[in-house]
Amino acid sequence: MSDPRLNRLVLGVTLFRPGPDQVERVRALASAGFAGVIAFDNSGLPAGPAERLARAGVTVLSEGTNLGIAEALNRIAAAARAAGAGALLLLDQDAEPSGDLAAALLAARDRLREAGIPAAVVGPTPAPARGLKAPAYPPRPGAPERDGLAPVQFLATSGSLIDLDAFARIGPFRSDFFIDGVELEWCFRAWSLGYGCYRARDVPIPHRVGGGVIRGPGIAMPRQPLFRMGTYLRNAIYAWRLPHVPLRWKFAQAAYLPLQAGLYWADSGWRPAVLLRLLAAARDGALGRLGPPKDLPKDLP
Repeated sequence: MSDPRLNRLVLGVTLFRPGPDQVERVRALASAGFAGVIAFDNSGLPAGPAERLARAGVTVLSEGTNLGIAEALNRIAAAARAAGAGALLLLDQDAEPSGDLAAALLAARDRLREAGIPAAVVGPTPAPARGLKAPAYPPRPGAPERDGLAPVQFLATSGSLIDLDAFARIGPFRSDFFIDGVELEWCFRAWSLGYGCYRARDVPIPHRVGGGVIRGPGIAMPRQPLFRMGTYLRNAIYAWRLPHVPLRWKFAQAAYLPLQAGLYWADSGWRPAVLLRLLAAARDGALGRLGPPKDLPKDLP
């Protein structure tokens, strides 16, 4: 990586109980030519792996507990900004980006700038792993497309390049969302403030969501643990009260969420406890009861 633009680009990686191979993958990124590599540990990383990362030049941030993905990303962004970075490339510990991902996304951002199009985030096109579902990014109606860059309602954070000046104006990710719907709410907020979110059609990245796929008539969704599904449902319903979330999206979600909840319940074998958890999540979203999910497994501190 000899691209001089990388001198102001920080790589941010979120960690949660990474295995040895994942730690080594992050260590290798420290020599890839970025201005810096910042990792936020959301699990209480043992001293050995943390020391190996530090010796490789990775800045490891941690509170020794799980603060949620949103707060981890906010801490990384603040540290990158303090280090003088202008852009932040976000990855998770499972991401396997190509060697030219950063340069390709920087070039995409520059094309938007040259066209006078302010962008908050530019991300790659996700490719599904075998047997898993890649995220889909709905197009943004009325926004301009430019040189293979498609305007989308939102992007997954992993693999995305965030403009830190735009981030400062848009504000941080909602830490009270904790884990699900974080990027969706932030991207809608970005659009409402005049900053676009764009997918680079010709920049692929392997991406997987959940631990399988739940399929029904005309619908497919990732198979997630119950606390994740509950948090997703809660946050999606809460988002209906946010003025920057488009009305068209709210109507679509009002129709789609019951289908997803029903499909998830059916996949569980129609267990009453699952239905009660989903109904409680819907209630919490309607009442604005956010924060860490109360049923976060105890082995996920």
